[in-house]
Amino acid sequence: MEGAVGPAYLNMFAGWTGMLMGVVSGAAVGLFFHREEWMGGYASFRRRMLRLAHISFFGIGFLNILFALSVGAMAIGDRAARVASAGLIAGAVTMPANCLLAAWRSRFRHLFAVPVLAIAMAVVSVVFAMSIR
Repeated sequence: MEGAVGPAYLNMFAGWTGMLMGVVSGAAVGLFFHREEWMGGYASFRRRMLRLAHISFFGIGFLNILFALSVGAMAIGDRAARVASAGLIAGAVTMPANCLLAAWRSRFRHLFAVPVLAIAMAVVSVVFAMSIR
C-alpha cells in the first residue's frame, strides 16, 4: 500500500515519543524531588506512581523501538506485527496515563490490567509468530 505507514514506523515513532515524554516528565517531577515530604514523602503511593509513570515512558518506549527494529529482522507476519504494534502502542499510552491517574486518585489502580494486557498481547503475538516460522 503506497502511502500507508507500517507497524515498524509507528512503533519507532511511539518509542521515540516515549523517550521524549520520559525526559519531559522526569524534568517536571524532578523540580520537586528535593522536598522530602513532597506528595507524602519518597515512599508514598502518589510519589511512587509518578516515578512509575516517568520510567514507563522509557521502558515501553524501548519496547516499541526494539519491536520496530525486530519486525523486519524476524520476518514477523503482517497480522502478528499489527497486533503486536497495536498492543505496544496502547501500552505506551495507557501505562503512564494509568500511573498518573492512580497518583491522582488511587481507585484508578484497578485499571492497570488494561496496559498490562495490551503489552502481554503484543509479546505473545511476537513470540507466537516466531515459534511458527
